[in-house]
Amino acid sequence: MDPLSDVLSLLKPQNHLSAGFEAGGDWSLQFPDQEQGIKCGAVVSGACWLSVAGRADAVRLEAGESFLLPSGRPFRLATDLSLPPVAAAEVFAPARRGGIVSLNGGGDFFLVSSRFGLAGRHAGILLGLLPTIVHIRNAPETAALRWSVERMMQELRHPQPGGFLVVRHLAHMMLIQALRLHLADGANGGTGWLFALGDRQMGAAIGAMHGDPGRRWTLAELARHAGMSRSSFAQRFKDMVGTAPMEYLTRWRMVVAGDRLAHSGEQVAGIALALGYESESAFSTAFKRVMGCPPRQYGRGGAGGSVVGV
Repeated sequence: MDPLSDVLSLLKPQNHLSAGFEAGGDWSLQFPDQEQGIKCGAVVSGACWLSVAGRADAVRLEAGESFLLPSGRPFRLATDLSLPPVAAAEVFAPARRGGIVSLNGGGDFFLVSSRFGLAGRHAGILLGLLPTIVHIRNAPETAALRWSVERMMQELRHPQPGGFLVVRHLAHMMLIQALRLHLADGANGGTGWLFALGDRQMGAAIGAMHGDPGRRWTLAELARHAGMSRSSFAQRFKDMVGTAPMEYLTRWRMVVAGDRLAHSGEQVAGIALALGYESESAFSTAFKRVMGCPPRQYGRGGAGGSVVGV
């Protein structure tokens, strides 16, 4: 798999709810804390304001635009932010299993949205590297995202056999397309692991590490994958990703190890060997430093923290 697929697979995003929302006139809805998860939405028609707790400025969403909310913070959608908000749970109660809800008779505004819970233990891998609001503006390169949104709208408006699974898969497509567009938007100056994937040279090195995490990589080998000198590669990688290449490799190995410990039933010694460690003790030392507890304790479910920076 590619690195973005690797991380999403370990985070195990699960679509809890996809629904449509139509409204008429002026309105204001307050959504609660989303806990550990991602909210993804797209405005099909009309426009509204998006305000997220802890962020001073609101974002104007126009028809054809989309957003991701990776922080899980409470947020508000409104035509007028000065209006007293109505609790979203009151409005969306009829759509707890999907469908379309209507406010004020509909007609002026339509939104499709999905909420994802993250079953993986390391939500901070991705969420910690994204801004409070990912705002995706309407542009030709958003065609694939618009297709997913339009198909979801049709499925919600006209339910058919198998529609539950179709909507779930469309929701995952919306999430991935939105992340791709955010990645491309930051390719010319964004910093962090996600943006580094959009850089041809850094992406090649990260892809090599993810493709074979058990290989005994050297800095020189990774630099060759990037087509750069050893020193230039090391500096650029740290500038873009925020950590040194070999430290990144160690962290990724530990995340992979954590997933295997939690789900595969493999022995610690076997995982250590598969990930390039000659001894179980060396692996255990690295694992405890990165993950916060020994591997055997982690395998019993003794840790639930997140690893940021991978």
